Amino acid sequence: MKIVLSPDPVLRQRAEECAPGDKTLKRLSKQMANLMYKNNGCGLAAPQVGVLRRVIVVDCDVESDKKNPITLVNPQIVETRGEPVVEEEGCLSLPGISVPVSRPPFARVRYFDLEGNEQEIAGDGLLGRCLQHEIDHLEGRTLFESTDPIARIKALREYDEALAAGAQPGDTSI
Repeated sequence: MKIVLSPDPVLRQRAEECAPGDKTLKRLSKQMANLMYKNNGCGLAAPQVGVLRRVIVVDCDVESDKKNPITLVNPQIVETRGEPVVEEEGCLSLPGISVPVSRPPFARVRYFDLEGNEQEIAGDGLLGRCLQHEIDHLEGRTLFESTDPIARIKALREYDEALAAGAQPGDTSI
């Protein structure tokens, strides 16, 4: 399993719903989490590994050395709150760049866990932003579609330069 890089068309497609409790998702989520950690990410969506399924893994506990990934199956944002904040975001599928993205700081998400139980997770700051970012991937949106048009032009140019310089997943600058 490897991380798919833009402009791979899989990143622009909407992912398919999963059957809650689907046992094949355990292996997929474990592989995704391992790849996320290997590349110093805090979130990864299945389309980023070429799998068009509505699955994301996140672990935004940057204070801890413990790995505690959360797998969200069929996640849906049910609430965002707060005045949108512009912050630089990186993406494992767009190595070598960071892009300014405006998002509400708080997000509440309803999802199914790997056992098929309905759950909710809510967070602000990095977790709120990460949840919104990864769910964007399930809708076929990358950072290029999430930023304003002027920043998009700059990001596309910087991305081409970063790839030419050898950027790899996990690199947020070159």
